[in-house]
Amino acid sequence: MPQLNPSPWLMIFFLIWLFLTLVLFNKALKPMFPNTTETKEMTKPAPQPWNWPWY
Repeated sequence: MPQLNPSPWLMIFFLIWLFLTLVLFNKALKPMFPNTTETKEMTKPAPQPWNWPWY
């Protein structure tokens, strides 16, 4: 009985799909989680002590 090998195209299509999925997923996540190491974070003034909003 011959061995059943999957077509090499299957792996090629899978790798292309994986690459595109990761690229699109990365583009979708970047706006949700912005980079916190930017310089505007470092130039913020020192945080004030927190208080209740009605005081």
